[in-house]
Amino acid sequence: MVLMAVPRFERFFRRAAGVNVDKEDLRRYSDFVNEKLRDLLVIGMAHAKAGHRDIIEPWDLPLTKGIQESIHRFRELDEEIELKPILEQLARLPLLDLSVSEEVMRRLPEVAGGLSLALARTFKIMNPDQKNPATEQWERAMSVFELLV
Repeated sequence: MVLMAVPRFERFFRRAAGVNVDKEDLRRYSDFVNEKLRDLLVIGMAHAKAGHRDIIEPWDLPLTKGIQESIHRFRELDEEIELKPILEQLARLPLLDLSVSEEVMRRLPEVAGGLSLALARTFKIMNPDQKNPATEQWERAMSVFELLV
């Protein structure tokens, strides 16, 4: 992750849920974002194949109501933090059997932002008084997302 982006991510997590993160957390965060995007795209690929299409479209992605609301809140929060350009570089597209539409490519940074906001809020819900998530809290939060995304 680009060193200049670290303060923006720190500010994002503080504004999103009052959580403090450090460089080590940001490495975990990067892995989390790319793993969840891959999961969403794999399901999107299955939906596209079921529809006999060779391109993954936005409606193929299994974005729950909660993720969609988090994406909307991310957009509002991102107006002041400007994290989206960094997420465009951070969000790596996995190797897939199908192509991804331009619309999906354009939306991926905001989907990553929505997942990020949901992750920050998950830390706060699981441990309301904790400001600095430890390894155990990261593992628990990621386990929750494994169940849901």
